[in-house]
Amino acid sequence: MKNTALTHIHESLGAKMLPFAGYNMPITYEGVNAEHETVRNGVGVFDVSHMGEFLLTGPNALALIQKVTSNDASTLTIGRAQYSCLPNNEGGIVDDLIVYKMKEEQYLLVVNASNIEKDWNWITSHNNLGVEMRNLSDDYSLLAIQGPKAVEAMQSLTSVDLSSINYYHFEVADFAGIEHVIISATGYTGSGGFEIYCKNNEVEQIWNKVFEAGEGFGIKPIGLAARDTLRLEMGFCLYGNDINDTTSPIEAGLGWITKFTKDFTNSEALRKQKEAGVSKKLVAFEMQERAVPRHDYEIVDGSGTVIGIVTSGTMSPSLNKGIGLGYVAVSNSAIDNNIYIRIRKNDVPAKVVKLPFYKK
Repeated sequence: MKNTALTHIHESLGAKMLPFAGYNMPITYEGVNAEHETVRNGVGVFDVSHMGEFLLTGPNALALIQKVTSNDASTLTIGRAQYSCLPNNEGGIVDDLIVYKMKEEQYLLVVNASNIEKDWNWITSHNNLGVEMRNLSDDYSLLAIQGPKAVEAMQSLTSVDLSSINYYHFEVADFAGIEHVIISATGYTGSGGFEIYCKNNEVEQIWNKVFEAGEGFGIKPIGLAARDTLRLEMGFCLYGNDINDTTSPIEAGLGWITKFTKDFTNSEALRKQKEAGVSKKLVAFEMQERAVPRHDYEIVDGSGTVIGIVTSGTMSPSLNKGIGLGYVAVSNSAIDNNIYIRIRKNDVPAKVVKLPFYKK
C-alpha cells in the first residue's frame, strides 16, 4: 500500500486510515457529519494526493486528447480546465478526468487514483502521434482546500487575487512560499475553493502554512468519507459507482461533455445512442421515509418489479434525509416519479428529483 507525503501527519492527527485505491488514506478525523459541515459552511482541507497526473507535450498533444476524450479540448485556452471522460470501444467509460491547458502544446490530465495504470495504458495505446507523455503521479501531491471561506482564508498565502480565478480556471503562481504551484478553482464538493498541485517535497510546507493561515477561519482536515457525501449532494459522478466500463456517458447524463463536433473513440456508436435514445439512465432520488439507500440496492416500481440499481447512496448531512443516484429504466426516470428502494426485504418509497440535492 502506498502512502502520500502527508500520511504521517494524518496519523499524528488521529485520522482513521483505510486502504483506498492502493493508498493508505484518511477516511475521517472527527466524524463525517462534522467534517461535511465544515466544508459547507467554512473551510476544510483534503489530501487527495492519490490522484494521477499525466503531462502531454508536443505539436500533436491536442490531437491525442481529442482522439481519446469525449469533450472538445480545442476550446481550451491557457489557464482553463475541462471536465471530460475517456470512452472505451464498447460504449462504456475508461475513466472521467480533468484536462488542463498548461501552455501551447502542453496539457495536464488529472485522473482517478484507482485508474492510473489503466488510463496510462489506454492513452499510450492511442499515442501513434509522437506525443511526449510523462506520468507525474508518484511525484506530485494534491490538496483540495474547499468551502465558502477558502478564498478569504488563503489569500494571504499568494500574490494572485484568488477571487478572480473563475470556476474551472487556474493560475500557476506562488503559494505558501513555493513558486510555480497550480492553483485551480476546481473541486468536488460544490462549496467553492481550490485545488493545489505541488511536488511531494513541497506539500508539507504548504499544508502547515495553509493551517496557519486558516486558523482564524476554523480550518480543519477533512477525510474521504465527507468528500463522498459532499460530492453526492451535488450529484457528481464517482467512477466505479455511478460510471464505469459498462455505463455510457449518455446514460450517465454526461451528454454535456460528449461533443460530436469531432471524432473520438467510439463516437459514432455514442452518437447513434444519443439519437436513438437510451433504455436506462442515471437518476437522482430522495427517500420519502427515514432510510439510507446503499450501493447495489435494487430499485423497484410500485408492483415490486426490479427497474434498476442504486449506484451511490447516503444519509445527506445537509438535508438530513436519504439520497442517492441509480440507473432506472427510462420509463421510470421522470422528475417526481415514485420509485422504491429495496432495503433488506422492505420496499421503501423514494422520489426522482432534479440535481443538485444541495442548493446553496
